[in-house]
Amino acid sequence: MVDTIEQVNIRGLDIDKTLKGFALTEFVFKNELCTISSTAADAIRWYQETAADMTATTPSAVANISPLSKFPTLEHSWVRNTSYPKKYGAEVKISMEDIKTADVDVLSRQLLRLTRAVSKQIDTDIWNVITESQSASNINSVTSTAAWDAASGQNCVEDILEAIYDIEIAGYNADDAIIVLSPKDKRSLFTWLITTIGDKIANFASDLTRDGVNVKLFGHKILTNINVTADYAAVIVPGCATWKELTPLTSKVIEDPGIGTQLRVWEEGICILTDPKQVSLISNTQT
Repeated sequence: MVDTIEQVNIRGLDIDKTLKGFALTEFVFKNELCTISSTAADAIRWYQETAADMTATTPSAVANISPLSKFPTLEHSWVRNTSYPKKYGAEVKISMEDIKTADVDVLSRQLLRLTRAVSKQIDTDIWNVITESQSASNINSVTSTAAWDAASGQNCVEDILEAIYDIEIAGYNADDAIIVLSPKDKRSLFTWLITTIGDKIANFASDLTRDGVNVKLFGHKILTNINVTADYAAVIVPGCATWKELTPLTSKVIEDPGIGTQLRVWEEGICILTDPKQVSLISNTQT
Protein backbone atom coordinates (compact mmCIF):
# COMPACT_ATOMS: atom_id res chain seq x y z
CA MET A 1 0.00 0.00 0.00
CA VAL A 2 1.04 3.60 -0.54
CA ASP A 3 1.98 5.12 2.83
CA THR A 4 0.36 8.52 2.24
CA ILE A 5 -3.02 6.93 1.54
CA GLU A 6 -2.85 4.23 4.20
CA GLN A 7 -2.12 6.73 6.96
CA VAL A 8 -4.96 9.18 6.25
CA ASN A 9 -7.36 7.84 8.88
CA ILE A 10 -4.67 7.63 11.55
CA ARG A 11 -3.61 11.20 10.89
CA GLY A 12 -7.26 12.28 10.93
CA LEU A 13 -7.71 10.93 14.45
CA ASP A 14 -4.51 12.62 15.60
CA ILE A 15 -5.63 15.87 14.04
CA ASP A 16 -9.01 15.80 15.73
CA LYS A 17 -7.36 15.22 19.09
CA THR A 18 -4.78 17.95 18.53
CA LEU A 19 -7.35 20.49 17.42
CA LYS A 20 -9.66 19.96 20.37
CA GLY A 21 -6.97 19.67 23.00
CA PHE A 22 -4.91 22.59 21.82
CA ALA A 23 -7.80 24.97 21.30
CA LEU A 24 -9.17 24.33 24.79
CA THR A 25 -5.89 24.78 26.67
CA GLU A 26 -3.86 27.41 24.82
CA PHE A 27 -6.24 30.24 23.92
CA VAL A 28 -9.34 30.38 26.05
CA PHE A 29 -11.08 33.75 25.74
CA LYS A 30 -13.83 32.20 23.63
CA ASN A 31 -14.60 29.51 26.19
CA GLU A 32 -13.93 31.52 29.36
CA LEU A 33 -15.49 34.89 28.53
CA CYS A 34 -18.09 34.34 25.81
CA THR A 35 -21.44 32.69 25.45
CA ILE A 36 -21.13 30.45 22.40
CA SER A 37 -24.02 30.00 20.01
CA SER A 38 -24.24 28.84 16.42
CA THR A 39 -25.44 30.80 13.45
CA ALA A 40 -26.25 29.97 9.84
CA ALA A 41 -26.51 33.57 8.68
CA ASP A 42 -24.02 35.74 6.82
CA ALA A 43 -25.24 38.78 8.78
CA ILE A 44 -26.15 38.83 12.46
CA ARG A 45 -28.54 41.43 13.84
CA TRP A 46 -28.23 41.95 17.58
CA TYR A 47 -29.18 44.49 20.20
CA GLN A 48 -27.06 46.17 22.84
CA GLU A 49 -29.20 47.15 25.80
CA THR A 50 -28.67 50.41 27.65
CA ALA A 51 -27.14 49.45 31.00
CA ALA A 52 -28.51 52.29 33.13
CA ASP A 53 -31.62 51.59 35.21
CA MET A 54 -34.77 53.39 34.17
CA THR A 55 -35.80 56.47 36.14
CA ALA A 56 -39.11 58.29 36.11
CA THR A 57 -39.48 61.67 34.43
CA THR A 58 -43.25 62.28 34.55
CA PRO A 59 -44.24 62.05 37.39
CA SER A 60 -40.80 62.48 38.91
CA ALA A 61 -40.80 59.40 41.13
CA VAL A 62 -41.74 55.72 40.98
CA ALA A 63 -42.53 55.70 44.72
CA ASN A 64 -45.28 57.47 46.67
CA ILE A 65 -47.85 57.58 43.89
CA SER A 66 -50.94 59.25 45.21
CA PRO A 67 -54.40 57.65 44.84
CA LEU A 68 -55.91 57.95 41.34
CA SER A 69 -52.66 59.44 39.99
CA LYS A 70 -51.08 58.20 36.79
CA PHE A 71 -48.21 55.80 36.96
CA PRO A 72 -44.89 57.10 35.67
CA THR A 73 -43.93 56.07 32.15
CA LEU A 74 -40.61 54.28 31.88
CA GLU A 75 -39.00 53.57 28.54
CA HIS A 76 -35.80 51.64 28.02
CA SER A 77 -33.58 51.72 24.94
CA TRP A 78 -31.52 49.42 22.76
CA VAL A 79 -28.98 49.98 20.01
CA ARG A 80 -29.38 47.75 16.98
CA ASN A 81 -26.17 46.40 15.45
CA THR A 82 -25.22 44.16 12.57
CA SER A 83 -22.11 41.97 12.56
CA TYR A 84 -20.67 39.66 9.94
CA PRO A 85 -18.85 36.37 10.58
CA LYS A 86 -15.15 36.31 9.78
CA LYS A 87 -13.23 33.38 8.34
CA TYR A 88 -9.96 32.47 10.04
CA GLY A 89 -7.69 29.95 8.39
CA ALA A 90 -4.21 28.78 7.49
CA GLU A 91 -2.69 25.92 5.50
CA VAL A 92 0.60 24.31 4.54
CA LYS A 93 1.68 21.74 1.97
CA ILE A 94 4.31 19.24 3.07
CA SER A 95 6.26 17.12 0.62
CA MET A 96 6.05 13.36 0.70
CA GLU A 97 9.79 13.28 1.30
CA ASP A 98 9.59 15.48 4.40
CA ILE A 99 6.79 13.38 5.84
CA LYS A 100 8.76 10.15 5.33
CA THR A 101 12.31 11.23 6.14
CA ALA A 102 12.37 14.34 8.35
CA ASP A 103 13.72 13.94 11.88
CA VAL A 104 10.92 16.19 13.13
CA ASP A 105 7.31 14.95 13.13
CA VAL A 106 6.48 17.50 10.48
CA LEU A 107 2.77 16.73 10.20
CA SER A 108 1.92 17.03 13.89
CA ARG A 109 4.12 20.09 14.48
CA GLN A 110 2.73 21.91 11.45
CA LEU A 111 -0.81 21.07 12.55
CA LEU A 112 -0.15 22.41 16.03
CA ARG A 113 1.29 25.63 14.62
CA LEU A 114 -1.58 26.10 12.16
CA THR A 115 -4.09 25.57 14.95
CA ARG A 116 -2.19 27.98 17.17
CA ALA A 117 -2.18 30.66 14.46
CA VAL A 118 -5.95 30.41 13.95
CA SER A 119 -6.83 30.17 17.65
CA LYS A 120 -4.47 33.00 18.60
CA GLN A 121 -6.00 35.35 16.04
CA ILE A 122 -9.52 34.52 17.25
CA ASP A 123 -8.47 35.18 20.86
CA THR A 124 -6.89 38.49 19.82
CA ASP A 125 -10.08 39.58 18.07
CA ILE A 126 -12.23 38.56 21.06
CA TRP A 127 -9.99 40.57 23.40
CA ASN A 128 -10.21 43.61 21.13
CA VAL A 129 -13.99 43.37 20.82
CA ILE A 130 -14.53 43.00 24.57
CA THR A 131 -12.13 45.87 25.40
CA GLU A 132 -13.26 48.02 22.47
CA SER A 133 -9.70 47.85 21.11
CA GLN A 134 -8.48 49.39 24.39
CA SER A 135 -10.36 52.61 23.67
CA ALA A 136 -13.19 52.53 26.19
CA SER A 137 -16.43 54.03 24.96
CA ASN A 138 -19.27 51.86 26.25
CA ILE A 139 -17.24 49.75 28.68
CA ASN A 140 -16.01 50.93 32.07
CA SER A 141 -12.46 52.21 32.38
CA VAL A 142 -9.96 52.65 35.20
CA THR A 143 -6.60 54.39 34.86
CA SER A 144 -3.95 53.25 37.32
CA THR A 145 -2.30 56.13 39.15
CA ALA A 146 1.03 54.30 38.98
CA ALA A 147 2.16 51.44 36.76
CA TRP A 148 2.06 48.05 38.45
CA ASP A 149 5.74 47.45 37.65
CA ALA A 150 6.81 50.88 38.95
CA ALA A 151 9.39 51.12 41.70
CA SER A 152 6.80 52.53 44.12
CA GLY A 153 3.40 54.20 44.40
CA GLN A 154 1.29 51.51 42.76
CA ASN A 155 -1.75 49.82 44.28
CA CYS A 156 -2.79 46.93 42.04
CA VAL A 157 -5.61 45.79 44.32
CA GLU A 158 -7.17 49.24 44.45
CA ASP A 159 -7.28 49.33 40.63
CA ILE A 160 -8.90 45.88 40.45
CA LEU A 161 -11.44 46.71 43.16
CA GLU A 162 -12.30 49.97 41.37
CA ALA A 163 -12.89 48.00 38.17
CA ILE A 164 -15.18 45.57 40.02
CA TYR A 165 -16.98 48.47 41.67
CA ASP A 166 -17.70 50.08 38.28
CA ILE A 167 -19.34 46.88 37.08
CA GLU A 168 -21.48 46.63 40.20
CA ILE A 169 -22.70 50.23 40.18
CA ALA A 170 -23.79 49.66 36.59
CA GLY A 171 -26.25 47.13 38.01
CA TYR A 172 -24.42 43.89 37.29
CA ASN A 173 -23.35 41.10 39.63
CA ALA A 174 -19.55 40.92 39.58
CA ASP A 175 -19.18 37.92 41.91
CA ASP A 176 -18.03 35.71 39.03
CA ALA A 177 -15.94 38.37 37.33
CA ILE A 178 -12.56 37.24 35.99
CA ILE A 179 -9.37 39.28 36.31
CA VAL A 180 -7.63 39.11 32.92
CA LEU A 181 -3.90 39.87 32.88
CA SER A 182 -0.88 39.69 30.65
CA PRO A 183 1.93 37.49 31.96
CA LYS A 184 3.93 40.59 32.91
CA ASP A 185 1.07 42.14 34.87
CA LYS A 186 0.43 38.84 36.65
CA ARG A 187 4.04 38.86 37.79
CA SER A 188 3.76 42.50 38.90
CA LEU A 189 0.51 41.85 40.76
CA PHE A 190 1.81 38.81 42.62
CA THR A 191 5.09 40.50 43.48
CA TRP A 192 3.25 43.54 44.86
CA LEU A 193 0.73 41.42 46.79
CA ILE A 194 3.33 39.23 48.45
CA THR A 195 5.85 41.97 49.25
CA THR A 196 3.32 44.63 50.27
CA ILE A 197 0.56 42.83 52.14
CA GLY A 198 1.62 39.20 52.23
CA ASP A 199 3.23 39.54 55.65
CA LYS A 200 0.33 41.58 57.05
CA ILE A 201 -2.48 39.07 56.47
CA ALA A 202 -2.14 35.59 57.95
CA ASN A 203 -1.61 32.88 55.31
CA PHE A 204 -2.23 35.37 52.49
CA ALA A 205 0.80 34.47 50.38
CA SER A 206 0.30 30.72 50.78
CA ASP A 207 -3.43 30.94 50.07
CA LEU A 208 -2.74 32.96 46.92
CA THR A 209 -0.67 30.17 45.37
CA ARG A 210 -2.21 27.13 47.04
CA ASP A 211 -4.40 26.05 44.13
CA GLY A 212 -1.66 26.24 41.51
CA VAL A 213 -3.01 27.38 38.16
CA ASN A 214 -6.49 28.02 39.59
CA VAL A 215 -5.42 31.22 41.27
CA LYS A 216 -8.06 33.51 42.77
CA LEU A 217 -7.89 36.96 44.28
CA PHE A 218 -10.72 37.77 46.71
CA GLY A 219 -12.75 35.01 45.08
CA HIS A 220 -12.11 36.20 41.53
CA LYS A 221 -10.35 33.92 39.07
CA ILE A 222 -7.15 35.25 37.51
CA LEU A 223 -6.80 34.45 33.80
CA THR A 224 -3.46 35.04 32.09
CA ASN A 225 -3.21 35.32 28.32
CA ILE A 226 -0.43 36.46 26.00
CA ASN A 227 -3.00 38.25 23.81
CA VAL A 228 -3.69 40.86 26.48
CA THR A 229 -2.34 44.15 25.15
CA ALA A 230 0.69 45.53 26.96
CA ASP A 231 -0.16 48.25 29.51
CA TYR A 232 -3.73 46.96 29.97
CA ALA A 233 -5.65 44.56 32.18
CA ALA A 234 -9.38 43.95 32.56
CA VAL A 235 -12.07 42.69 34.87
CA ILE A 236 -14.68 40.85 32.83
CA VAL A 237 -17.94 39.11 33.73
CA PRO A 238 -18.26 35.90 31.65
CA GLY A 239 -21.12 36.13 29.19
CA CYS A 240 -20.63 39.83 28.47
CA ALA A 241 -20.04 38.84 24.85
CA THR A 242 -21.29 36.15 22.49
CA TRP A 243 -19.23 34.18 20.00
CA LYS A 244 -21.51 33.48 17.03
CA GLU A 245 -20.10 30.36 15.45
CA LEU A 246 -20.71 29.77 11.76
CA THR A 247 -18.11 26.99 11.39
CA PRO A 248 -16.30 25.37 14.35
CA LEU A 249 -12.56 24.81 14.37
CA THR A 250 -12.07 22.34 11.53
CA SER A 251 -9.21 20.60 9.75
CA LYS A 252 -8.78 18.90 6.41
CA VAL A 253 -6.06 16.59 5.12
CA ILE A 254 -5.72 16.88 1.36
CA GLU A 255 -3.64 14.11 -0.18
CA ASP A 256 -1.70 14.61 -3.39
CA PRO A 257 -0.32 11.10 -4.03
CA GLY A 258 3.33 11.06 -4.98
CA ILE A 259 3.66 14.77 -4.17
CA GLY A 260 2.72 15.40 -0.54
CA THR A 261 -0.01 16.34 1.91
CA GLN A 262 -1.77 19.63 2.47
CA LEU A 263 -3.04 20.53 5.95
CA ARG A 264 -5.75 23.16 6.28
CA VAL A 265 -7.29 24.57 9.49
CA TRP A 266 -10.13 27.06 9.64
CA GLU A 267 -12.95 28.50 11.72
CA GLU A 268 -15.71 31.05 11.05
CA GLY A 269 -17.47 33.26 13.57
CA ILE A 270 -17.68 36.68 15.14
CA CYS A 271 -17.56 38.07 18.67
CA ILE A 272 -20.24 40.60 19.64
CA LEU A 273 -20.19 42.61 22.86
CA THR A 274 -23.75 42.54 24.19
CA ASP A 275 -23.19 43.84 27.74
CA PRO A 276 -20.34 46.38 27.74
CA LYS A 277 -20.86 47.49 31.34
CA GLN A 278 -19.86 43.99 32.44
CA VAL A 279 -16.34 44.94 31.37
CA SER A 280 -13.84 47.24 33.11
CA LEU A 281 -10.61 48.05 31.30
CA ILE A 282 -7.59 48.98 33.44
CA SER A 283 -4.91 51.07 31.71
CA ASN A 284 -1.42 52.26 32.61
CA THR A 285 -0.35 48.98 34.19
CA GLN A 286 3.18 49.05 32.75
CA THR A 287 5.98 51.59 32.64
